[in-house]
Amino acid sequence: MKSVTVVGSGIIGLTSARSLQEAGFQVKLIAKEKFANTLSHKVGAIWFPFEIAPKEKTNIWATQSYTRYLKDLASPSGVSVIPFINAYTTDSNTDWKEQLPKGKVREATKAELPKGMDQALYAEVPLIEPRLYLPYLFNQFISNGGKFEIGFIASLEEMADLDNLVVNCTGLGAKELCQDDELYPIRGQILRCEKMDSVSFADPTKKGALRYIINRSTDTVIGGTDYENDWSQEVNPDDTKLILNRAKDSGIKEEPKILEELVGLRPKRTAVRFEYDPEFKNVFHNYGHGGAGYTVAWGCALELADLLKGG
Repeated sequence: MKSVTVVGSGIIGLTSARSLQEAGFQVKLIAKEKFANTLSHKVGAIWFPFEIAPKEKTNIWATQSYTRYLKDLASPSGVSVIPFINAYTTDSNTDWKEQLPKGKVREATKAELPKGMDQALYAEVPLIEPRLYLPYLFNQFISNGGKFEIGFIASLEEMADLDNLVVNCTGLGAKELCQDDELYPIRGQILRCEKMDSVSFADPTKKGALRYIINRSTDTVIGGTDYENDWSQEVNPDDTKLILNRAKDSGIKEEPKILEELVGLRPKRTAVRFEYDPEFKNVFHNYGHGGAGYTVAWGCALELADLLKGG
């Protein structure tokens, strides 16, 4: 049995590890921290393409991920399907809607639109609750013979020495590790609140004015911010006020009861890096998924397994 080491324990690392196991590899997972301390644990998370390129690849990856999440509905995995309203403009990438099952996407009616939204798609999409789904994946990984180790990798050379095949899923950590000038953070601040009676929606149409509400099984996430090249991971009280005001302006009538304020740095790149390293030939890079990690994770993981299995 061929062995492979995956570096990184967020949604990209865990789906990569599971997909490689399913393809017949013996997989070891190394990360500087367990999944509960990653960006992936903090986010919404819901299926919709946000801040990610190239669209030709990401549309396919997103569709494959959509299909894969539906398979997890039968298990207590934290995956469900909910109605979701996604605002768009003439410049938005909406090609993904053509690849979803018929009847799952339509134009939202004027009555369905939150205040301040001109046009949007109404879709039935997977909601993936990180606090349930990440341990679900990790437990599957361990149950299928996977090994997990806490460790910090300081260089690509050190990474290449880990195994005959190594997959780099370090997210924003790849900026220093790979000296990647194309990779930068998009700072997101969100509010985790007591569950609300509200439609779930996202409006990413105005740069610097991202707003969304995601209703989950036991809580509601209200966001957010999308500040490029902002490395601060401290909660900003002004951003909290801004997020609450945007929610109010969207027509939310009830006062959100905040349980937790969270900040995460999305790993944005001009395009997802999905390729073998030109110098360290046994290292495959899978990072730079922006705010769409959950949306494309399984699609990337399945293609990765096919590539590595094919040699």
